[in-house]
Amino acid sequence: MERANVWSSYNQDQIAELEATNALYKHCLDEGKTERECVKVAVRMAKEKGYQDIRDLIKNQTPVKAGDKIYAVCMDKSVSLFQIGKKPLEEGMNILGAHIDSPRIDVKQNPLYESEEFAYLDTHYYGGIKKYQWLTMPLAIHGVVAKTNGEIVDVCIGESEEDPVFAVTDLLPHLAAKQMEQKANAIIEGEKLDVIIGNRPLEGVSEDEKEAVKKNMLAILEERYGMTEEDFGAAELEIVPAGKSRDMGFDRSMVMGYGQDDRVCGFTSLFAMLDVEAGDRTTCCILVDKEEIGSVGATGMHSRFFENAIAEILALMGETADIKVRRALQNSKMLSSDVSAAYDPMFAEAFEKRSSAFFGKGLVFNKFTGSRGKSGSNDANAEYLAKIRGVMDDADVSYQFAELGKVDAGGGGTIAYIMANYGMEVIDSGVAILCMHAPWEIASKADIYEAYKGYKAFLKNM
Repeated sequence: MERANVWSSYNQDQIAELEATNALYKHCLDEGKTERECVKVAVRMAKEKGYQDIRDLIKNQTPVKAGDKIYAVCMDKSVSLFQIGKKPLEEGMNILGAHIDSPRIDVKQNPLYESEEFAYLDTHYYGGIKKYQWLTMPLAIHGVVAKTNGEIVDVCIGESEEDPVFAVTDLLPHLAAKQMEQKANAIIEGEKLDVIIGNRPLEGVSEDEKEAVKKNMLAILEERYGMTEEDFGAAELEIVPAGKSRDMGFDRSMVMGYGQDDRVCGFTSLFAMLDVEAGDRTTCCILVDKEEIGSVGATGMHSRFFENAIAEILALMGETADIKVRRALQNSKMLSSDVSAAYDPMFAEAFEKRSSAFFGKGLVFNKFTGSRGKSGSNDANAEYLAKIRGVMDDADVSYQFAELGKVDAGGGGTIAYIMANYGMEVIDSGVAILCMHAPWEIASKADIYEAYKGYKAFLKNM
C-alpha cells in the first residue's frame, strides 16, 4: 500500500510544532555525540520533569507509588526512565527502546606515537563503517579520562569555532593508481585510520632530540587536562565528525547530522516519554549502549541492568517475589526503535521498492529485521501489529511498513530479539534515513516529527 507524502497534510500549527521538535532534536544531537553525553542530556531533561534517581530511592528506602517518575543509569552509558502507572507493575509496561551508541573511531589504550615528525593517535574503529568515508574530514575528540586519584576529566575538542580539529589522511590521486584498483573495503586499512594531532616540536629542545613532536603533545595534554601518557590506559576517547547538525535542502525539509543511527529514535523516544502523563500502565524508555557491536557488555541490552532496575522498583513497592519481575517483563509491550534504510533512487538496485521505507511517509514499522532468511530476527505477531495500527490510526500518526533492502542483499538487527526473549510483544520501529552508518546521515524532519507523535501515542494508548 502506497502512503502519501505527509508534508502535504500539515497545517501551519503542525508545521510550527514540527520545526520546534526538530530544533530540540538537533540541539540534543549536537550535545550528545557519544553515549555518555546522551545519558547526560537524558538525565538533565528527566530531572527537569521531576524524575528521581533510583539510587537515592534505594538509599533512603523511599516507597514507590503510582505517578512516581524514576530514572536508572548504568555506568553513565545507558539509562532507563520509568513513570509508574496505576495498575500493578506485574501487569506490564509500555516500553520504548533505542540505542545511543553510533559507529565511530575509538582511541586505543596505548595510542600516542610519532612518525616523521607527525604525532598520531592509534585507533580502532567501532561498529560497521565504510572506512574510506572517514578520510580527510574534520574530526573531534570526545570522551573521558579517568585519573588514578578518582578524578574524571571530560574531553571535547573540535566542536567550538576556536577549537582545533583532527584528521585521517588520504593518498593524493596523482599517486593513487594502485589504491584505486582496490575493493572499497581495502582502500584504507583499519590500522591506517590513525589521527594526526600535531606536527610542531616542543619548544626549547634540540633539533636532534627524538620524538620532540610527541613531547609537545604530552606537554599540551598536561597543561590543559592534567593528563599523562599513562592516563590513556584509563581513558575512553571517541573520534567523531566535527561540527553541528544542519538543515538540509533549499526547503529545509531534512536534517543532516552525525549519529542519527540511532539517536533519531533515542531522542524522539525520550521526548515522548517526558511529555506523557502518568496513566494506567507504567511507561518506560530505555536508551542503551553497544547495539552497534552486538548489544554486549554491562551497558548493552544483553546485560541485566534493565531487569535489575525493575526488580529494585518492585522491591520499593514492597514486592520482592522474582516471579513478579518475570510477569512485568512478559506482560510488557515494546517498540524497539531503530532506523530503517530509506529508499535511495541513486542506489535503487539494492532495494525492493514495494517493501522499502520512504522519506516523508512517516514512522517505519519492520515486522522483522535480520538478514536473508530472517536470521537474527524478531518477527512480531500479526495480532500485535493490528493493535499498533489501531493506536497509530487513532492518533493520526503517519506510518509505513518496510524491510531493510532486498532479501539477499544483506540485513541488520536491533535490540528487539533480546527483549522478545522475555516473552513480551516487540516490534521494530524507527525513522528512515539515508547514508546509514556514514559520518553524516540524513533524515526527514517530517518523519522525525511523526516518530515523536507515534511514540507518544504508543505510551499513552497501548
